[in-house]
Amino acid sequence: MGAFEYTAVDPAGKQHKGVMEGDTAKAVRQQLREQRLLPLSVSESAAQESSRQESFSLGGGLSATDLAILTRQLATLVQSGMPLEESLAAIGEQSENARMKSIVLGVRARVREGYSFADGLSDFPRAFPDIYRATVEAGEQSGHLDAVLERLADYTESRQALTQTVRNAMIYPSVLLGFCLLIITVMMAYVVPKVVGVFTNTGQELPAPTAMLIATSDFVQNWGWLLIIVLIAAGYGFYRLLQQPGPRQRWDALLLRLPIVGRIVRGINTARFTRTFSIMTGSGVPVLEGLSISGAVITNLPMRESVEEATLRIREGAPIGTSLGNGGQFPPLCIHLISSGEASGKLEDMLAKAADQQEREMDGLIGTLINTLQPAMIVFMGGIVLAIVIALLLPIFEMNQLVL
Repeated sequence: MGAFEYTAVDPAGKQHKGVMEGDTAKAVRQQLREQRLLPLSVSESAAQESSRQESFSLGGGLSATDLAILTRQLATLVQSGMPLEESLAAIGEQSENARMKSIVLGVRARVREGYSFADGLSDFPRAFPDIYRATVEAGEQSGHLDAVLERLADYTESRQALTQTVRNAMIYPSVLLGFCLLIITVMMAYVVPKVVGVFTNTGQELPAPTAMLIATSDFVQNWGWLLIIVLIAAGYGFYRLLQQPGPRQRWDALLLRLPIVGRIVRGINTARFTRTFSIMTGSGVPVLEGLSISGAVITNLPMRESVEEATLRIREGAPIGTSLGNGGQFPPLCIHLISSGEASGKLEDMLAKAADQQEREMDGLIGTLINTLQPAMIVFMGGIVLAIVIALLLPIFEMNQLVL
């Protein structure tokens, strides 16, 4: 019995979408007709997921939050002694997210057909990343799937928390900057022209700041639409440029060299790498395979290539810590912890400590930046408004001096 996504209409013409289990698509259509629904389309969940991957889609897979919730629920049910198939069925039935329900029931259908849990997950590669599938496969082979799922639940939750921290850190500055630009645009396009019109009619020579303000206002009124189009086109062109390996490599290398940005980029990617490698090591995944999967979660190309080069040296018998340290891309403290864990036989624990240390450092750094950036943005906005006000007042001061 498989899981099928369907689209159907009721006698009133209202459209319904959902997921239903059945032996074949024909059987699902029959079930829909018995519920007085006219099926428009019925397709297997795995096939539907494959078509989504081949087409353009903004929602590629499960969000970090959905994956964390799903993993925690599954770990809890499996540890309670409930069979895997029943656990997946319970999660699918109670899920209010149609996408998650379709994926979970699709995996359950594969498990019921005799496939392993990892094979079922592989039908949905955009929902379950490589680390997830490799860890589950290692847990199944070792017979400790419940413990592995618990570790995966901790990992997905920490990953989601880190992503949420970074996202939340960017919300306030982005909103404040957008609000600042909106106010300046409104002032330049509508307020300034009405005020300076009084000065231009007098025929007096205007101060340089006021003349510059009038020129800027005229440009915004006449060519503001073109400026917006140019900025959007430039942003899209820059995005497309970064899809090319060469420019992306140079851009990522530049980010690492910037004073504060480089520290954040390096710290976040180090935390991702060490946390993932810790999960791989603790789940019984071979070191070389674990390094390959852990390196794939790094978004910065120079750091990812450093891991790939280290993997080649480790394959030849070099120590892990020394091999990673030779690239010079990871913080020294992280390398020392990895080398210590490798020497003491506690690599998993040391990797976890390295990840904890990097995450705490990034939390503190991002928090400090936000506390500094907020007043800085307010001061910047106030400075722009003050400059506009002064430019408007200068002609008035000169007129007063002429009168006196």
